[in-house]
Amino acid sequence: MTDYIPPSADWVRKQVELYESSGGTEGTTLRDTGLPCIIVTHIGNKTGAMRKIPLMRVAVGSGYVLIGSKGGSVENPGWVYNLRAHPDVEIRDKTEVFKMRVREVKDDQERERLWDAGAKAFPPYNDYQAKTSRKIPVFFAEPI
Repeated sequence: MTDYIPPSADWVRKQVELYESSGGTEGTTLRDTGLPCIIVTHIGNKTGAMRKIPLMRVAVGSGYVLIGSKGGSVENPGWVYNLRAHPDVEIRDKTEVFKMRVREVKDDQERERLWDAGAKAFPPYNDYQAKTSRKIPVFFAEPI
């Protein structure tokens, strides 16, 4: 059994705990935005431990778009490196849990299409990209 390391940020940890402890009936919107989120369970690149992170819910077909914005920071969120190293994840979307595999989207056309879906669900993504010089990573999670 893999150890679980809770998120270090207090609000993130509380979001995950509420979402998970309710079986996906509470905590399904990100903070005070009222916008839907999912919980992505993944394996830490450095620790090998289980990690959980709430991300915006951007459903496209039978998959999910995961955008590594970190609010437009100059650095990627830690989970980006985790997904690159360990692409098999579990996604909780309210009461449903799916085993999925993620891939980083490198094709410019596909990336633009998925970015647009993300920005439609959460318009601040465009502001975050304008704020940073890094190309914000885009992943797509697909059913295994």
